[in-house]
Amino acid sequence: MTDRPFGAPAGLLQRLTRAEVRTGDLVAAVEELRETLDVPGLELAVVDGPVLLVEECGCRTRVPLVELAGEMSRARVLPTPDGVSTALRSWLARRPVPDAVAAEAGIAVLDWADPRQSVLGWRVVVAREDAVVAWRPSRTASLPVVHQVRSAALGRSSVLPGDLRLAGPVALWSHSGVPGLDTALLTRPEDLLAESASAGLPLRDAHVVITPRRPVACAEAGVARRLTAEATEASRTMPWRELTDLGWA
Repeated sequence: MTDRPFGAPAGLLQRLTRAEVRTGDLVAAVEELRETLDVPGLELAVVDGPVLLVEECGCRTRVPLVELAGEMSRARVLPTPDGVSTALRSWLARRPVPDAVAAEAGIAVLDWADPRQSVLGWRVVVAREDAVVAWRPSRTASLPVVHQVRSAALGRSSVLPGDLRLAGPVALWSHSGVPGLDTALLTRPEDLLAESASAGLPLRDAHVVITPRRPVACAEAGVARRLTAEATEASRTMPWRELTDLGWA
């Protein structure tokens, strides 16, 4: 799963004054979710411990309910049936991506390939509700399987719809549906440039400003560098032709 799936921990005063989520609340939420769950191959169970067992296409995750209840409490999840159920769905959306699911629904996006956030590369992700979860090949995934998953993900990205908005000398591109998939549109940079020109912004020296999981900006070199310098998140500027040289993160 991901760190802090319910937000940052509350301050000391809030922790002392609010009610806490208990394991019994989670057991009830799991039972309710099992009745409405409509994800093929996904199974939930509460086993001795008590422990929440999540299984999907051979991928298994075990989490003690006391730990999950503690995380929810620190994130100030309301200890009501609706509050706990909503938080559990959000947590479940961030579960690991099995190889089979990545093969069927993976999408290629650009992400940082190093901890210093200086190198960009393609990564396969799966969109689930409000989450975009990265696929990490299992220990049993062979090299041909990894290549097939990545190739299929690139193919899906190349046909995703995009929204164009012009802001002066900048063309802003975003995915039409799920937030966080915007950089997937860069699998077809020539099409983006052509659409920008048709909308009234031809770019002779096109550069892209890439911020993983954020809309993509296209502009002339000087404007693009200025956007990167003013960015509050880690970003990188590159000529659009260099996109074809990027590897996998």
